[in-house]
Amino acid sequence: MKTIKGPGIFLAQFISDKPPFNKLETIAKWAASLGYVGVQMPTGDADSMFDLERAAESQTYCDEIAGTLAEHGLVITELSTHLQGQLVAVHPAYDALFDGFAPEAVRGKPAERQAWAVRQVKMGAKASQRLGLKAHATFSGALAWPYFYPWPQRPAGLVEEAFAELGKRWKPILDAFEDAGVDCCYEIHPGEDLHDGATFERFLDEVGGHSRASILFDPSHFVLQQLDYLDYIDRYHQRIRAFHVKDAEFRPNGRSGVYGGYQGWVDRPGRFRSLGDGQVDFGAIFSKMAAYDYPGWAVLEWECALKHPEDGAREGAPFIKRHIIRVTDHAFDDFAKSGVDAARNRKLMGL
Repeated sequence: MKTIKGPGIFLAQFISDKPPFNKLETIAKWAASLGYVGVQMPTGDADSMFDLERAAESQTYCDEIAGTLAEHGLVITELSTHLQGQLVAVHPAYDALFDGFAPEAVRGKPAERQAWAVRQVKMGAKASQRLGLKAHATFSGALAWPYFYPWPQRPAGLVEEAFAELGKRWKPILDAFEDAGVDCCYEIHPGEDLHDGATFERFLDEVGGHSRASILFDPSHFVLQQLDYLDYIDRYHQRIRAFHVKDAEFRPNGRSGVYGGYQGWVDRPGRFRSLGDGQVDFGAIFSKMAAYDYPGWAVLEWECALKHPEDGAREGAPFIKRHIIRVTDHAFDDFAKSGVDAARNRKLMGL
Protein backbone atom coordinates (compact mmCIF):
# COMPACT_ATOMS: atom_id res chain seq x y z
CA MET A 1 0.00 0.00 0.00
CA LYS A 2 1.03 3.60 -0.59
CA THR A 3 0.74 6.61 1.70
CA ILE A 4 -1.05 9.45 -0.11
CA LYS A 5 1.09 12.52 -0.72
CA GLY A 6 -0.02 15.85 0.67
CA PRO A 7 -1.36 18.20 1.66
CA GLY A 8 -1.43 20.07 -1.63
CA ILE A 9 -3.42 23.12 -2.70
CA PHE A 10 -4.82 24.13 -6.10
CA LEU A 11 -3.75 27.74 -6.63
CA ALA A 12 -6.39 28.70 -9.21
CA GLN A 13 -8.92 30.04 -6.70
CA PHE A 14 -6.30 32.14 -4.89
CA ILE A 15 -4.23 33.85 -7.59
CA SER A 16 -5.10 37.55 -7.86
CA ASP A 17 -3.50 40.95 -8.41
CA LYS A 18 -3.14 41.51 -4.66
CA PRO A 19 -0.15 40.45 -2.54
CA PRO A 20 0.78 37.77 -1.61
CA PHE A 21 -1.33 36.14 -4.32
CA ASN A 22 0.14 37.99 -7.31
CA LYS A 23 3.62 36.42 -7.54
CA LEU A 24 4.84 32.84 -7.47
CA GLU A 25 7.44 33.60 -4.80
CA THR A 26 4.95 35.15 -2.39
CA ILE A 27 2.04 32.79 -2.95
CA ALA A 28 4.47 29.90 -2.45
CA LYS A 29 5.62 31.37 0.85
CA TRP A 30 1.97 31.82 1.90
CA ALA A 31 1.02 28.24 1.00
CA ALA A 32 4.03 26.80 2.78
CA SER A 33 3.28 28.85 5.90
CA LEU A 34 -0.11 27.13 6.12
CA GLY A 35 1.44 23.66 6.01
CA TYR A 36 1.07 22.73 2.35
CA VAL A 37 3.89 20.79 0.71
CA GLY A 38 2.56 20.75 -2.86
CA VAL A 39 0.78 23.09 -5.26
CA GLN A 40 -1.41 22.22 -8.23
CA MET A 41 -0.50 24.84 -10.81
CA PRO A 42 -2.94 26.50 -13.21
CA THR A 43 -1.32 27.32 -16.54
CA GLY A 44 -1.66 30.21 -18.95
CA ASP A 45 0.21 32.64 -21.16
CA ALA A 46 3.33 34.73 -20.61
CA ASP A 47 1.42 37.10 -18.30
CA SER A 48 0.29 34.30 -16.00
CA MET A 49 2.06 32.73 -13.03
CA PHE A 50 2.99 29.71 -15.16
CA ASP A 51 3.76 30.24 -18.85
CA LEU A 52 2.69 26.94 -20.41
CA GLU A 53 4.26 27.44 -23.82
CA ARG A 54 7.59 28.42 -22.32
CA ALA A 55 7.47 25.45 -19.96
CA ALA A 56 6.82 23.06 -22.84
CA GLU A 57 9.82 24.43 -24.73
CA SER A 58 12.35 25.16 -21.98
CA GLN A 59 13.78 22.81 -19.38
CA THR A 60 15.56 25.80 -17.85
CA TYR A 61 12.25 27.57 -17.23
CA CYS A 62 10.78 24.46 -15.63
CA ASP A 63 13.84 24.10 -13.41
CA GLU A 64 13.51 27.75 -12.36
CA ILE A 65 9.85 27.28 -11.39
CA ALA A 66 10.66 24.11 -9.48
CA GLY A 67 13.57 25.87 -7.77
CA THR A 68 11.43 28.79 -6.66
CA LEU A 69 8.92 26.41 -5.08
CA ALA A 70 11.66 24.28 -3.52
CA GLU A 71 12.94 27.33 -1.63
CA HIS A 72 9.70 27.12 0.34
CA GLY A 73 9.63 23.33 0.65
CA LEU A 74 7.03 22.94 -2.11
CA VAL A 75 6.73 20.84 -5.24
CA ILE A 76 4.23 20.86 -8.10
CA THR A 77 1.63 18.12 -7.68
CA GLU A 78 0.11 18.48 -11.17
CA LEU A 79 -0.27 21.12 -13.84
CA SER A 80 -3.82 22.14 -14.72
CA THR A 81 -5.31 22.90 -18.14
CA HIS A 82 -8.93 22.93 -16.97
CA LEU A 83 -9.83 26.03 -18.96
CA GLN A 84 -7.99 24.92 -22.09
CA GLY A 85 -9.41 21.40 -21.91
CA GLN A 86 -12.91 22.87 -21.71
CA LEU A 87 -12.32 24.44 -25.11
CA VAL A 88 -11.38 21.17 -26.82
CA ALA A 89 -15.13 20.58 -27.16
CA VAL A 90 -17.69 23.39 -26.87
CA HIS A 91 -21.34 23.20 -27.85
CA PRO A 92 -22.37 26.30 -29.86
CA ALA A 93 -24.82 27.29 -27.11
CA TYR A 94 -21.82 28.05 -24.91
CA ASP A 95 -19.55 29.71 -27.47
CA ALA A 96 -19.93 33.24 -26.13
CA LEU A 97 -19.57 32.17 -22.49
CA PHE A 98 -16.41 30.12 -23.06
CA ASP A 99 -14.73 32.60 -25.40
CA GLY A 100 -13.41 34.33 -22.30
CA PHE A 101 -11.18 31.33 -21.61
CA ALA A 102 -9.31 31.87 -24.88
CA PRO A 103 -6.95 34.56 -26.21
CA GLU A 104 -8.64 37.45 -27.95
CA ALA A 105 -7.22 36.40 -31.32
CA VAL A 106 -9.37 33.23 -31.44
CA ARG A 107 -12.55 34.49 -29.82
CA GLY A 108 -15.57 34.19 -32.07
CA LYS A 109 -13.68 31.61 -34.15
CA PRO A 110 -14.66 28.18 -32.79
CA ALA A 111 -12.41 26.13 -35.07
CA GLU A 112 -9.35 28.26 -34.34
CA ARG A 113 -10.18 28.31 -30.64
CA GLN A 114 -10.38 24.52 -30.59
CA ALA A 115 -7.04 24.17 -32.39
CA TRP A 116 -5.49 26.54 -29.84
CA ALA A 117 -6.94 24.48 -26.97
CA VAL A 118 -5.65 21.19 -28.38
CA ARG A 119 -2.17 22.64 -28.72
CA GLN A 120 -2.34 23.99 -25.17
CA VAL A 121 -3.26 20.64 -23.62
CA LYS A 122 -0.55 18.87 -25.61
CA MET A 123 1.91 21.44 -24.28
CA GLY A 124 0.62 20.54 -20.83
CA ALA A 125 1.79 16.97 -21.45
CA LYS A 126 5.25 18.12 -22.49
CA ALA A 127 5.61 20.59 -19.63
CA SER A 128 4.52 17.90 -17.17
CA GLN A 129 7.19 15.61 -18.58
CA ARG A 130 9.87 18.29 -18.14
CA LEU A 131 8.81 18.71 -14.51
CA GLY A 132 8.90 14.97 -13.86
CA LEU A 133 5.16 14.82 -13.12
CA LYS A 134 3.09 11.67 -13.54
CA ALA A 135 -0.42 13.18 -13.75
CA HIS A 136 -2.11 16.20 -15.33
CA ALA A 137 -5.47 17.80 -14.46
CA THR A 138 -7.96 18.96 -17.10
CA PHE A 139 -11.58 19.05 -18.30
CA SER A 140 -13.05 17.07 -21.19
CA GLY A 141 -15.27 19.77 -22.63
CA ALA A 142 -18.81 18.96 -23.73
CA LEU A 143 -20.85 18.54 -26.91
CA ALA A 144 -23.84 16.66 -25.46
CA TRP A 145 -24.33 18.56 -22.19
CA PRO A 146 -27.31 20.70 -23.39
CA TYR A 147 -29.17 17.42 -23.90
CA PHE A 148 -28.42 15.81 -20.54
CA TYR A 149 -32.14 15.73 -19.65
CA PRO A 150 -34.16 13.70 -22.18
CA TRP A 151 -36.78 16.33 -22.93
CA PRO A 152 -37.35 17.09 -25.68
CA GLN A 153 -36.69 13.48 -26.55
CA ARG A 154 -33.20 13.05 -27.93
CA PRO A 155 -33.05 11.81 -31.52
CA ALA A 156 -31.53 8.36 -31.93
CA GLY A 157 -27.76 8.45 -32.26
CA LEU A 158 -27.24 11.99 -30.89
CA VAL A 159 -25.34 10.95 -27.76
CA GLU A 160 -23.36 8.32 -29.64
CA GLU A 161 -22.28 10.87 -32.24
CA ALA A 162 -21.30 13.39 -29.55
CA PHE A 163 -19.06 10.90 -27.76
CA ALA A 164 -17.59 9.64 -31.02
CA GLU A 165 -16.57 13.22 -31.84
CA LEU A 166 -15.26 13.80 -28.31
CA GLY A 167 -13.13 10.68 -28.56
CA LYS A 168 -11.87 11.72 -31.99
CA ARG A 169 -10.73 15.06 -30.61
CA TRP A 170 -9.05 13.66 -27.51
CA LYS A 171 -7.35 10.57 -28.94
CA PRO A 172 -4.38 12.50 -30.43
CA ILE A 173 -4.03 14.44 -27.18
CA LEU A 174 -3.99 11.23 -25.16
CA ASP A 175 -1.31 9.91 -27.52
CA ALA A 176 0.76 12.99 -26.69
CA PHE A 177 0.36 12.16 -23.00
CA GLU A 178 1.47 8.59 -23.72
CA ASP A 179 4.58 9.94 -25.44
CA ALA A 180 5.25 12.10 -22.37
CA GLY A 181 4.63 9.29 -19.87
CA VAL A 182 1.92 11.31 -18.09
CA ASP A 183 -1.68 10.41 -17.16
CA CYS A 184 -4.37 12.80 -18.44
CA CYS A 185 -6.84 13.18 -15.56
CA TYR A 186 -10.31 14.43 -16.42
CA GLU A 187 -12.14 16.08 -13.55
CA ILE A 188 -15.53 14.34 -13.45
CA HIS A 189 -17.73 17.41 -13.32
CA PRO A 190 -21.25 18.59 -14.30
CA GLY A 191 -21.06 20.71 -17.42
CA GLU A 192 -18.52 18.29 -18.90
CA ASP A 193 -19.53 15.33 -21.03
CA LEU A 194 -17.49 13.28 -18.55
CA HIS A 195 -19.59 13.91 -15.45
CA ASP A 196 -20.20 10.45 -13.96
CA GLY A 197 -19.20 6.81 -14.36
CA ALA A 198 -21.47 6.02 -17.29
CA THR A 199 -20.14 8.94 -19.34
CA PHE A 200 -16.53 8.11 -18.49
CA GLU A 201 -17.14 4.55 -19.72
CA ARG A 202 -18.65 5.88 -22.98
CA PHE A 203 -15.55 8.00 -23.48
CA LEU A 204 -13.20 5.10 -22.75
CA ASP A 205 -14.95 3.07 -25.42
CA GLU A 206 -14.40 5.84 -27.96
CA VAL A 207 -10.66 6.14 -27.21
CA GLY A 208 -10.11 2.40 -27.21
CA GLY A 209 -9.58 2.17 -23.45
CA HIS A 210 -6.54 4.45 -23.78
CA SER A 211 -4.14 3.78 -20.90
CA ARG A 212 -3.60 7.51 -20.27
CA ALA A 213 -7.31 8.38 -19.98
CA SER A 214 -7.57 8.86 -16.23
CA ILE A 215 -9.76 10.46 -13.57
CA LEU A 216 -9.44 13.46 -11.29
CA PHE A 217 -11.69 12.40 -8.42
CA ASP A 218 -13.61 15.20 -6.67
CA PRO A 219 -16.38 13.93 -4.36
CA SER A 220 -18.08 17.32 -4.07
CA HIS A 221 -19.46 17.03 -7.61
CA PHE A 222 -20.90 13.64 -6.76
CA VAL A 223 -22.72 14.99 -3.71
CA LEU A 224 -24.40 17.61 -5.90
CA GLN A 225 -25.45 14.88 -8.37
CA GLN A 226 -26.47 12.48 -5.57
CA LEU A 227 -23.99 9.91 -6.87
CA ASP A 228 -22.32 7.33 -4.60
CA TYR A 229 -18.72 8.57 -4.46
CA LEU A 230 -17.47 5.59 -2.43
CA ASP A 231 -18.85 3.06 -4.90
CA TYR A 232 -17.29 5.18 -7.64
CA ILE A 233 -13.86 4.59 -6.10
CA ASP A 234 -14.56 0.85 -5.95
CA ARG A 235 -15.50 0.82 -9.64
CA TYR A 236 -12.86 3.13 -11.11
CA HIS A 237 -9.93 3.18 -8.68
CA GLN A 238 -7.55 1.87 -11.33
CA ARG A 239 -8.15 5.05 -13.35
CA ILE A 240 -8.05 7.57 -10.47
CA ARG A 241 -4.74 9.42 -10.69
CA ALA A 242 -5.59 12.83 -9.18
CA PHE A 243 -7.71 13.86 -6.21
CA HIS A 244 -9.35 17.17 -5.28
CA VAL A 245 -10.24 17.25 -1.61
CA LYS A 246 -13.38 19.39 -1.70
CA ASP A 247 -16.47 19.29 0.48
CA ALA A 248 -20.14 19.83 -0.37
CA GLU A 249 -23.62 19.43 1.01
CA PHE A 250 -27.01 18.58 -0.44
CA ARG A 251 -30.11 19.69 1.49
CA PRO A 252 -33.17 19.46 -0.79
CA ASN A 253 -36.51 20.99 0.08
CA GLY A 254 -39.95 21.49 -1.42
CA ARG A 255 -38.75 24.33 -3.63
CA SER A 256 -35.69 22.88 -5.35
CA GLY A 257 -33.40 19.88 -5.54
CA VAL A 258 -30.55 18.65 -7.73
CA TYR A 259 -31.20 21.19 -10.50
CA GLY A 260 -31.04 24.15 -8.14
CA GLY A 261 -33.90 26.29 -9.43
CA TYR A 262 -31.49 28.75 -11.15
CA GLN A 263 -30.60 30.06 -7.70
CA GLY A 264 -27.23 31.44 -6.60
CA TRP A 265 -24.83 29.18 -4.73
CA VAL A 266 -25.88 30.29 -1.25
CA ASP A 267 -29.52 29.32 -1.89
CA ARG A 268 -29.04 26.10 -3.85
CA PRO A 269 -29.80 22.81 -2.06
CA GLY A 270 -26.46 21.52 -3.36
CA ARG A 271 -23.54 23.78 -2.65
CA PHE A 272 -19.78 23.57 -2.15
CA ARG A 273 -18.40 23.99 1.35
CA SER A 274 -15.01 24.34 2.99
CA LEU A 275 -13.44 21.15 4.28
CA GLY A 276 -15.28 19.76 7.27
CA ASP A 277 -18.32 22.01 6.81
CA GLY A 278 -20.11 19.71 4.35
CA GLN A 279 -21.32 16.12 4.19
CA VAL A 280 -18.50 14.27 2.44
CA ASP A 281 -17.20 11.25 4.36
CA PHE A 282 -13.49 11.90 3.91
CA GLY A 283 -12.50 9.25 6.43
CA ALA A 284 -14.03 6.59 4.20
CA ILE A 285 -12.57 8.15 1.03
CA PHE A 286 -9.01 8.30 2.35
CA SER A 287 -9.36 4.72 3.62
CA LYS A 288 -10.42 3.47 0.19
CA MET A 289 -7.70 5.44 -1.57
CA ALA A 290 -5.09 3.93 0.74
CA ALA A 291 -6.47 0.41 0.32
CA TYR A 292 -6.41 0.76 -3.48
CA ASP A 293 -2.84 2.11 -3.58
CA TYR A 294 -3.76 5.53 -4.96
CA PRO A 295 -0.34 6.82 -6.12
CA GLY A 296 -0.90 10.56 -6.11
CA TRP A 297 -1.63 13.68 -4.13
CA ALA A 298 -4.48 14.91 -1.94
CA VAL A 299 -5.02 18.50 -3.14
CA LEU A 300 -7.34 21.06 -1.61
CA GLU A 301 -9.59 22.77 -4.13
CA TRP A 302 -11.23 25.51 -2.12
CA GLU A 303 -14.75 26.51 -3.14
CA CYS A 304 -17.33 27.55 -0.57
CA ALA A 305 -20.54 29.55 -0.77
CA LEU A 306 -20.02 31.02 2.68
CA LYS A 307 -16.48 30.97 4.09
CA HIS A 308 -13.61 33.32 3.21
CA PRO A 309 -11.03 31.60 0.99
CA GLU A 310 -8.09 32.39 3.25
CA ASP A 311 -9.86 30.74 6.18
CA GLY A 312 -10.68 27.73 4.00
CA ALA A 313 -7.04 27.45 2.95
CA ARG A 314 -5.78 27.81 6.52
CA GLU A 315 -8.11 25.06 7.75
CA GLY A 316 -7.51 22.84 4.71
CA ALA A 317 -3.89 21.80 5.29
CA PRO A 318 -4.37 20.33 8.79
CA PHE A 319 -7.66 18.73 7.68
CA ILE A 320 -5.96 16.87 4.84
CA LYS A 321 -2.92 15.98 6.94
CA ARG A 322 -5.22 14.56 9.60
CA HIS A 323 -6.95 12.33 7.05
CA ILE A 324 -3.87 11.01 5.26
CA ILE A 325 -3.30 7.45 6.41
CA ARG A 326 0.32 6.45 6.91
CA VAL A 327 -0.12 2.91 5.66
CA THR A 328 1.16 0.02 7.72
CA ASP A 329 4.09 -2.12 6.62
CA HIS A 330 2.85 -5.23 8.43
CA ALA A 331 -0.41 -6.84 9.51
CA PHE A 332 -1.75 -5.86 12.94
CA ASP A 333 -1.93 -9.50 14.04
CA ASP A 334 1.60 -10.44 12.99
CA PHE A 335 2.51 -10.77 16.66
CA ALA A 336 0.39 -13.92 16.80
CA LYS A 337 1.55 -15.66 13.65
CA SER A 338 2.82 -19.18 14.11
CA GLY A 339 5.08 -19.59 11.10
CA VAL A 340 4.68 -21.49 7.85
CA ASP A 341 4.52 -25.27 7.95
CA ALA A 342 3.00 -26.85 4.83
CA ALA A 343 2.80 -30.30 6.36
CA ARG A 344 0.98 -28.99 9.41
CA ASN A 345 -1.46 -27.04 7.22
CA ARG A 346 -2.39 -30.24 5.39
CA LYS A 347 -2.78 -32.06 8.70
CA LEU A 348 -5.11 -29.29 9.99
CA MET A 349 -7.34 -29.92 6.98
CA GLY A 350 -7.28 -33.67 7.47
CA LEU A 351 -5.22 -34.22 4.32
